[in-house]
Amino acid sequence: MRAGGRRMPADDDTLAQWVALSLIPNLGGRTITRLLERFGSLDEVLSASAEELRQVTGIGPKLVTAIRGVNIAETRQALAHWQADGVRVLLWHTPDYPATLNALPDAPPVLFCRGTLQENDRRAVALVGTRQPTAQGRRVAAMLAAGCAARGWTVISGLATGIDAVAHQSALEAGGRTLAVLGSGVCAVYPPGNRALAGRLIERGALLSETHPHAAPSAPTLVARNRLISGLSRAVIVVEAGADSGCLHAVRFAHAQNRAVFTVISGARGNARVLAEGAHPLPANRAAFEALEQILGKEE
Repeated sequence: MRAGGRRMPADDDTLAQWVALSLIPNLGGRTITRLLERFGSLDEVLSASAEELRQVTGIGPKLVTAIRGVNIAETRQALAHWQADGVRVLLWHTPDYPATLNALPDAPPVLFCRGTLQENDRRAVALVGTRQPTAQGRRVAAMLAAGCAARGWTVISGLATGIDAVAHQSALEAGGRTLAVLGSGVCAVYPPGNRALAGRLIERGALLSETHPHAAPSAPTLVARNRLISGLSRAVIVVEAGADSGCLHAVRFAHAQNRAVFTVISGARGNARVLAEGAHPLPANRAAFEALEQILGKEE
């Protein structure tokens, strides 16, 4: 329950409770909301009996055991270590949580952050694409990221090798802001080859993740982070993608979230697929910004 729609600060005990619950595998925001609707507070959730917990939709034996096994003292200790390493913890009912995510039904209750978020990060576009781009794909990604940054748009991507890394790097070189949403923890940057880039990104943007700060990436978390990439953005731009590219998950989420979807006009099979599904076409040159502004400018 998002505090009845109010955005309010959290004390240390409440923060530890939220973090402890959010890190239980398969216990998402919707189920935590149902727990709060049933019990009224996190204190009551954590002190509920196994029989009481089982009465909540979505709570089975494994989740009952996990909830009753929560150790708040250990979580507080872990929080202190993470915060010493520069990790901020954003809760969905607090003022520093991104408003664009807060409006989504599957927003993560807890978001871990290294770096800073700003109010104007609401004006953001996501650039996504293959991990093995062509030289042309790299040039277009660099052009789009630099141009968006120069126009005051925050560039969002997933810090993967390929198009993602080019987008982040080019936005930084253009003096803009960029956010990276990870499928690993914010203290376990993946892939390792992008750690130096992540360090520069933290200085003028942020790393974000809903997973444990030291978690390794997994297939489910790499897919799930795409809903945050699209959810934080006003639009998702497919730069270059294969027919089965993982970046197309971001397109699926964008459509579900009513975000605008664009794709660069190219011979890439993924681009053709996205275009056939109704994406706005973008020329692979600076005329792309006119096309973006025709759509996004109407949504200001």
